[in-house]
Amino acid sequence: MKVKLDQAVKMFFSNSSLEMVYIEAISNALDANANKIIITITANALNNPETLQVEISDNGEGFTDERYKKFSNLFDVEESTHKGLGRLVYLCYFNDIEVLSYYDKTKYRFFKFDEKFDESNSNVVTVSERESSTTFKMQGYTLQKIAKSEYINSNNLKKRVLEEFYSRLFHLKKDGHSFEIKIITDIDKNRNDVILNNSDIPEFKVVEIENTINLTDKFNLYYSINQVNNTQSFIAAINVDNRTVKINLVDEENIPISYEMVFLLYSDYFIGKVDIQRKDLTFSKSELKDIENIFRRKVALIIEEEIPKIKERNLNTKTKLSKRYPHLIGYFDKKNIGYIKNEEIIKNAQNEFFKDQKELLDANSLTDEQFNKALDISSRSLTEYILFRQLTIEKLRETTINNSELELHKLFATTRKEGKFEKLNFINDIYRNNSWLLDDKYMTYETVLSDRELTDVIEFITKDEVHRDDDRIDIALIFSNNPKNSIPFDVVIIEIKKKGITIEENMKVITQLEKRARKLMHYYNNQIQRIWFYGIIEFNDEVELALSGEYTELYSSGKMYYKETTVAISLEPKKVLPIGVFIWDINAVIEDAHLRNSAFLNLIKSNFDVNGI
Repeated sequence: MKVKLDQAVKMFFSNSSLEMVYIEAISNALDANANKIIITITANALNNPETLQVEISDNGEGFTDERYKKFSNLFDVEESTHKGLGRLVYLCYFNDIEVLSYYDKTKYRFFKFDEKFDESNSNVVTVSERESSTTFKMQGYTLQKIAKSEYINSNNLKKRVLEEFYSRLFHLKKDGHSFEIKIITDIDKNRNDVILNNSDIPEFKVVEIENTINLTDKFNLYYSINQVNNTQSFIAAINVDNRTVKINLVDEENIPISYEMVFLLYSDYFIGKVDIQRKDLTFSKSELKDIENIFRRKVALIIEEEIPKIKERNLNTKTKLSKRYPHLIGYFDKKNIGYIKNEEIIKNAQNEFFKDQKELLDANSLTDEQFNKALDISSRSLTEYILFRQLTIEKLRETTINNSELELHKLFATTRKEGKFEKLNFINDIYRNNSWLLDDKYMTYETVLSDRELTDVIEFITKDEVHRDDDRIDIALIFSNNPKNSIPFDVVIIEIKKKGITIEENMKVITQLEKRARKLMHYYNNQIQRIWFYGIIEFNDEVELALSGEYTELYSSGKMYYKETTVAISLEPKKVLPIGVFIWDINAVIEDAHLRNSAFLNLIKSNFDVNGI
């Protein structure tokens, strides 16, 4: 051979798999006009790869002088559908390969194929007349382990062979030729035999697909849809050089149950459009995307015609998407719904929405058409935010006693170093700060400090004054005015307790809030005009009984109590200031937020056509 084999193997087959050994051997056997192929795989066990042996025999024409010469020279091929490199994959996995071949009735050729292979080392002798055949015996597995058990599983290998050669075997059957591929595995003394023959190839219908990719070469789609019991399979592939290359047209979650489907796309346009390993197509990304779209849309039409319930299922999916994401109505790819993942449908629609937003934001002036579009985009953006709020509410609703205070806190606002929000950055922070869960008026905050030390709150408002206090508060809102302007302002302090704790732990929130009040009012003199404290806890009969004596119940979908009290901030001179304390059931917080948000959501949804996806 004219090429240094060890280097060629590394260069061309560095990313192969063991099953490629069988695939390549079958391809070569079919090229030699074989119609019976036997693959025998033996090993002591999956975890004893050194015992792996593979024998592949066929009744093809054998290694004639001409075929042996082509085998001995890389890239020496008969036609453009061949690559002339496939046999190198054998050397990726075995270092001891013997080839025994009978040909021309009375000729027998024997040679070893390894990285030092030389075509002159072939032994040819004359034997008694017999049928042509070739056997490859492979042993001396080169890797430390067999990557997947599927590579030595006969049932899986039958499926892979069928996937790889569907097109070729279909044409053999169509032309009246019989074939049989037998796969025998004997692993750890467990033998299993499977046979692939004409009966495994269904009858196909054929339709021509209109395409704008190539006007000279026709695109013909061969397909078969058969109803089966308790199973499902879907194969969509492009026929390239007598081999099938699978295309992911329908996501696994959308494959119809109780059906076996095969879709094969043929065109002269595909000749040679596959890489050396025959694993990936060599079209440009845009070409491949266009081919996939044409292929998928025709497949979708056929499936919906043949199986009406799939059309109904897809219509239901469209309706669900439009109700769940009304701001994306008109951006969904209707033709692909029900075939690719819903997540991808949503992502693609969102990307198109973002493109339109960017186009309008980048425009120096707006035409009448763009102005109307801007109104539409604004409505959609608001809808997107309201939907986000609803998701936050649902996440909060799903919390249990197993969720920590930190997890609850994060649903109200981002924590730690990132947990500072200012009015100037309102748009950037809108999806990180959920103070609207308490009341929408808190969306007008000047500053929110989330999960910060009390010192940070003091330092922020008093500028230069620093009083060290490691007592953390959950959320502090500097509300109504900017304290830097020396104008009286309001402060809102929020403490959150996890679900499932004792009444004693819950009631600690009251003393914590009063402690916060004392420190804040003392250090801020008269600059704070009002201070509001929210304790968010889980209510039960004991909690409510403890509160009902001193607190007044306020209107809420659940339970909420309020008390005005005074806090002494100094003795000499004695100074007492009023504060208001709300103790609120966390479930009531959730339901109140849900009711407010639902009003917005229902109003917005009424302006979108949920069926006009």
